[in-house]
Parts: sequence; structure tokens; C-alpha cells
Amino acid sequence: MSATYSTHAYTPGLRVCWCTSVRKERRLPLPGEVLVRKGQTVSQDQIVARTEVPGEVQIVNAASLLEIEPEELERCMLKKVGEMVEKDEIIAFRKGFFGLTKKYVKSPIRGKIEYFSGTTGNVSIRAEPTKIEIDAYIPGNVVETLSNEAVVIETKAALIEGIFGIGGERKGEIYIGVEDPSKEISPENVNERCRGKIVVGGSTASFEAIKRAIDFGARGLIVGGLEFKQIKEILGYEIGVAITGHENLPLTIILTEGFGRLEIAKKTFNILKTFEGYNASINGATQIRAGVIRPEIIIPLQKEECREEAEILSSSLRPGTKVRVIRHPYFGCLGKVVDLPIEIDCVEAECQVRVAVVELQDGRRVKVPRANIELFDW
Repeated sequence: MSATYSTHAYTPGLRVCWCTSVRKERRLPLPGEVLVRKGQTVSQDQIVARTEVPGEVQIVNAASLLEIEPEELERCMLKKVGEMVEKDEIIAFRKGFFGLTKKYVKSPIRGKIEYFSGTTGNVSIRAEPTKIEIDAYIPGNVVETLSNEAVVIETKAALIEGIFGIGGERKGEIYIGVEDPSKEISPENVNERCRGKIVVGGSTASFEAIKRAIDFGARGLIVGGLEFKQIKEILGYEIGVAITGHENLPLTIILTEGFGRLEIAKKTFNILKTFEGYNASINGATQIRAGVIRPEIIIPLQKEECREEAEILSSSLRPGTKVRVIRHPYFGCLGKVVDLPIEIDCVEAECQVRVAVVELQDGRRVKVPRANIELFDW
């Protein structure tokens, strides 16, 4: 016998908020220099930390090229340890028999002479370091600085977490490309007005519409869903199961609902439409395994614009909780939990699991493994 009056469970949730406090840690890949202090207000594009990644080392067997013994290398070197050299600059030179022939060694890169060896006859040249700068990503207040490695920035913002994304961090104005979240964004909807913008589509987008968004210089595209095969078509290769967000793609794509033609949830679309013209920060990085990372849309707000709301999603799942199904055969469907049976049940995959009875928006009541739903305030 199931118990509905006190049964509850715990499940992950997807945050969709009109206004909440957002904290972002901006961390360097290597220790470097933090450029801001705690309590400071920063803008979206302000550089908050920087570092240098040492360049790669190139080894040149100079003695072999000069046709000398390794111990003779020092007298042939034209550059000293620590000196900078240009690409193709001669770093070692030897005249041949009676000066009739000349042998020389050129640097394969621009860099610094690290060492040369009289034992091996090698010359080591290290390329120039790569400078890395990290911007604030969101405007706000610096609430914490972590030694010489990271900065934590906090702001009030509308926040939307998606299901899946590709492409990294980008910023731009929100632009609504369709008036109805159930409509597909077509190539005709994409034009010069999309340049530099984060374009909000509807249920899906065709490959031609995505290509036009790239051609017109859009910085991002937000739609309900895409067919999984479209991801390969866009990238030119099969995407793996590791974290996304590092793809070499001119714009960031975020799916708010999942794979397939899926209407953007009403609340999600209303938030985006309300804040059309606002600057937003987006990131398509997604990780679906341990240490879940969600693609995100952050729309920073002024204090007077922010109608603070309590955290919409807690981890508590109980009858009446709004959810979204995230696995086949009801993938992307929205509904409400009506029962959480205590007993283990058998599902379509013929395995014994704990289930939730969910009433979908079309009125159907289905049994879904609890692991296949997430909290979602639609």
C-alpha cells in the first residue's frame, strides 16, 4: 500500500529563477596574480586575474647539424643561455674546411635559450609563455579572493539552467527570435539584428538557422531542444560523454529542455522575453556524470529590478512537486508527482526500482524511476 501523505524522496533539480543570488568562482589554471580586492565592484568584462603558462620546449640537436662533436658546441654558439631568439634566427655557426663551407643552426621558434649541452650536443629553446587573463564574467561584488588563484563574484540575477549545451562562456544581449516558445526558429528569423546577440528560439532550430546565426555573428542560441544527430552535424564530429564547453564553435548553444523538438518551458521563456535587451552571460559547459555541471544563462539585474524569490528547488520530492522526466520514453515531459510508492516496482526496462507516479501535462499518469526525474518549476 502506498503512502502519499508523508512520503518524500530526494532528487536533483534544475534552477529557473526570476531573481536569485549568483556566485561565480573565477579560477586561474595556475597560480598568478589576482587584480581585484574583496568588496570591489567589477564589470562584466573586467580582468580580475592573470597568469602565464610556460611555453613548450623545443630541442635542437645542434652538434649533429653542425657536424661536430658535442664538446665543440660551446665555441660555435652565437647565443648565450637566457638570450631571446627569433624564429629562424641563426643560433650556432661553423665554418667548414678552409672556410669553403658553412654550417649553421636556426631556431625553430621564437623563445629563450634555456641551455646547451656539451654532452649531448643539444640546444633547448623554450617558447614564450602564454598569457592567460580571466574576466569577471558577471558584474557584481568581489566577495572573496583566494590567494593568487581565484576570485569569487556575487550578483543578483535571473538564472536559468539548461539540460545540455556546447560552446564556452559568452556574453551578449538577449534577443527573442520567435514570439511563441512552441515555434521552430527558421532561417528567416535570423538576420543582422542577431549580430552580437544571444538569440532565443523556440522548440528547436534547423541546421540552416544555426548556420545563419553563425554567419550573422550571433554569440549564443537558446532553444528547447535539438536532435542529437544535429550536434554532430554542427560540430563535424561525434560528441563524447566528458564535459562539454571547449568546442571550437563560434557561438554557444544551450538546450533548455533536452533532445528533440521540445517547447521551451513557459516560465523559462517568460523570463527570457521579460529581459530582452538585457546583457546576459551564458556558458554551454555540461557534465552529466559525477559532479554535475549545468549549462547556464545568467541575466544580471539592478537591485531595484530584482524581485527576490526563495530558492525554487529544494532536494525534497513529494506529492505535488513539479518535475521533468529526463529519460526515455517520457523524456522532456513535464508533470506533477501524485504518489511515491514505498514498494519497489518493476518498470518497462524490467528492473526493480523505486518509482514515482507522475501526472503529465496531458493528463496521463505514468510510473517513472525516481532517478529519471528532476525537480523543475515549470
